Amino acid sequence: MMILDHAAIPAVVLVVEDEALLRMCAVDMVEDAGYTSVEAVDADQAIAILESRSDIALMFTDIQMAGSMNGLKLAHAVHERWPPIKIILVSGQLKLANTDIPAGSRYFGKPLDAKVMIAQMQNMIDQA
Repeated sequence: MMILDHAAIPAVVLVVEDEALLRMCAVDMVEDAGYTSVEAVDADQAIAILESRSDIALMFTDIQMAGSMNGLKLAHAVHERWPPIKIILVSGQLKLANTDIPAGSRYFGKPLDAKVMIAQMQNMIDQA
């Protein structure tokens, strides 16, 4: 009989990005940080994934996205429904203040620095 070491199971990060190339870059950062990635192309898909899984530790979302809500609205919705999930918001156009984003979340402008993003994900997930 094999005993699973739960500490060896990598945390799961939900990457929400509507642009395929940027989503692939974000997934690479997640996997370089040692985590498992799950991808969504918009907020509706992200919510559906969150409703079907209980293992998401962190959501990495772009702010400008097509669909029923942008990444900022998604972040607030996720923070309300799933408070333990850590949230990283990114944008190439908007500049956000910490007062605009859910408590405990982090905001980064694009272009992203992979080393900084990896360290931030590891820091946020290790605090969980």
